[in-house]
Amino acid sequence: MDIQSHQFISFFEPEQAHELCQIAIIEHFKNPATIFEEGEIPDFLYLVLEGTVLFRKHTQNGHYQIVARAIPNEFFGEFGILDGQPRSAQAVIQEEAILAKIPRSILMELLNNTKSGVVLKLFRYVIHRLRVTTEEYVKHLAHKEKMVLMGEMVNTIIHDFKSPLSGIHLSSGMIREIHEDDETLEWCDLIQAQAERMTAMAEELLEFARGSAVLEKRPVNLLRMLERFEKLNRVYLTQQNIQFAIHSEAYLVIKADENKLLRVIQNLVINAVESFCHRGGQVVIKTLETSTGIQIQIQDNGPGIPESIRETFFESFVTHGKKGGTGLGTAIAKSIIEGHGGTIRFESSHETGTIFFIDLPWE
Repeated sequence: MDIQSHQFISFFEPEQAHELCQIAIIEHFKNPATIFEEGEIPDFLYLVLEGTVLFRKHTQNGHYQIVARAIPNEFFGEFGILDGQPRSAQAVIQEEAILAKIPRSILMELLNNTKSGVVLKLFRYVIHRLRVTTEEYVKHLAHKEKMVLMGEMVNTIIHDFKSPLSGIHLSSGMIREIHEDDETLEWCDLIQAQAERMTAMAEELLEFARGSAVLEKRPVNLLRMLERFEKLNRVYLTQQNIQFAIHSEAYLVIKADENKLLRVIQNLVINAVESFCHRGGQVVIKTLETSTGIQIQIQDNGPGIPESIRETFFESFVTHGKKGGTGLGTAIAKSIIEGHGGTIRFESSHETGTIFFIDLPWE
């Protein structure tokens, strides 16, 4: 958008609006870029013309907590301009942005000589932004508290898992020694793989709660990975009357954490199966080569994702129509894909079902 049509400019009388447009400094920021740091003395008011600006507070161990954001047609930095106190948060660019900077000294002089109606409009906006920021901050605090409680719970579960899982491993190992036929050996391998998978899933949930996931990247053949997924889930898919198909070229190999990618596929396929409500359906996984890496497509012919949760689908604790669902599966999937430097998105409709697009770089 251009500066003349920005809402901040519309607060003022035509003559003052024209003056503001003349003195504003238009600047193009590219990611990564910091506009100002927490604690800096304010010198400009910023109008967002394009892009998104994030506001972050320092937390423990050098991390940041996002407390608010500004999008086109919004402005920020008004608190520091009005009271002259140091910046209360760091402002950074998300991807790219175009901002208009208005010097504090000139803006304060203009406000001192303007009509009360202009100042009233400005304060209404400031109060509105304060309400939004407060709600966002409270939401983050509630989310953080949930994650701490979840981490404590999962840590207990992992500890309690150790004894029964050791028993499962020992029992399947003894069965292998007693019965050496191919079918028994295959079932014993499956039992051990599923037991290891349970432990890995719990540990991944704990990593997500702590925000400390570590990727162990190795060359991964996508076809073999998907065949492994099908083998691990064959009984479940058959019981649910699911027609499952894989379309992948044997030569496609990327550098990734195979177990974590399997967790992503598991979460999305289970969501698709549960959406069929025991009526059966079709799930197809395809892999495609792109200019920058590969794309994994997971498509189903289910009822589609409800419109009420599409915008927040990848956020933590968002669930719909699932008994006992935590709402963490898709959030974990997104964090894993982004940890690989990739992206995940979906298209969904009630008539055709849902298709997920996972784009990953080669390395």
